[in-house]
Amino acid sequence: MAPPELVASSIPKAADILMKPPTSLPSRAYVTFLAGNGDYVKGIVGLAKGLRKVNSAYPLVVAVLPDVPMEHRRILESQGCLVREIEPVYPPENQTQFAMAYYVINYSKLRIWEFVEYSKMIYLDGDIQVYDNIDHLFDLPDGCFYAVMDCFCEKTWSHTPQYKIGYCQQCPDKVKWPAEMGQPPALYFNAGMFVFEPSLSTYHDLLKTLKVTPPTPFAEQDFLNMYFKDIYKPIPLIYNLVLAMLWRHPENVELDKVKVVHYCAAGSKPWRYTGKEENMQREDVKMLVKKWWDIYKDESLDYMRKPVPVVVVGANEASGLQPLIAAAMSEAGTLHYVTAPSAA
Repeated sequence: MAPPELVASSIPKAADILMKPPTSLPSRAYVTFLAGNGDYVKGIVGLAKGLRKVNSAYPLVVAVLPDVPMEHRRILESQGCLVREIEPVYPPENQTQFAMAYYVINYSKLRIWEFVEYSKMIYLDGDIQVYDNIDHLFDLPDGCFYAVMDCFCEKTWSHTPQYKIGYCQQCPDKVKWPAEMGQPPALYFNAGMFVFEPSLSTYHDLLKTLKVTPPTPFAEQDFLNMYFKDIYKPIPLIYNLVLAMLWRHPENVELDKVKVVHYCAAGSKPWRYTGKEENMQREDVKMLVKKWWDIYKDESLDYMRKPVPVVVVGANEASGLQPLIAAAMSEAGTLHYVTAPSAA
C-alpha cells in the first residue's frame, strides 16, 4: 500500500481519465437503489432528470425492494427508469450499532452484482445528482473497483482510530499516521457512487462472505471496502462530492469542476431541506440545493417516450415482420427477471 503522503498523487486527474466515444450502449447502465414508501423516490426522479440533462447515453436501472409501492414504481417508469425488483439482503445477527439505523437495509445493494445483462454499471445513491456527463467512466479499465475516497473527520467516525488521532486520508500530511501504530489503514471509499462490473460469481461470493462477516457501523460501505480493497482504485473528488467536504476539506474542492454532488450531510436532502441544520445556511450549500430543484422542477427534462413508427404492410408481409417487431419491443425495454436467491 502507498504511504499516506503519496495518496493524493495516486489519484488520476479528471483530465487523465480517457474520454472515448461510447461503445456497446446496451451493455452499460447507471443503477440506483430504493426501499420503502418514503420520499426518496423524489431523489431518484431528480437523478433520472439530471442524467437526461447531461445527455447520458445510458439508462438508469432502479433496484427496488418489494416494499416500494406500485405508485412509486409507476412514477419512476414514467421518468424512463428501468425498475427491477430485488429481495432484501440482511447481515448476520449481532449487536452492532450502525452509524444510522436505516443502514441495515443497504446490504441489499449487493443484489446489483446479479445484473449481468450489463457488462459495466455505475452505482449512484438516490441522494446524488449528476451535473456533468460522466459516461466516460464506463471506459475505465476492467478488473478494478472505482470510487472516491471518503473523509474520516465527521463525528460518525468517532469509533475509529483515524478520528481519535485526527488522521484523514483527504489530508494525510496534516496529521501523519503514527509509526507505532503500524501500517496506515487501507484507502477507504464512499459507497454512494462506484463503478463496477456485475458478475454472478462475485455476487454469490459477496453473499457467502457476508454470512461470515460481522456487521460494522457503516454497514455495506465497510463491507464493500473490505471485500474490494485489493482492486480499489481512487478516482477524483469531482465524481462524488460529499457535501461535508465543503467545510472539512475546502482546499480539496473546486466547486466549478464538480460533476457529481452527494447530498448526504445532515439536513442537505433537497426535498427535505429547511436550512436549520448545522452548515445548511452556507451559500455554497444553498446554491447546490437550488441547483437540484432547478432540475427536478424542469418539465422539459421529463421523459418523453419515443413513438413506435407505424408501418403499413400487406397480410403476407406482416407475418414476416413479426420477429422483427418482437425484437424491437425487446430492445425498447422489456426486462427479463431472474429470481434472486434468499438473503444471507
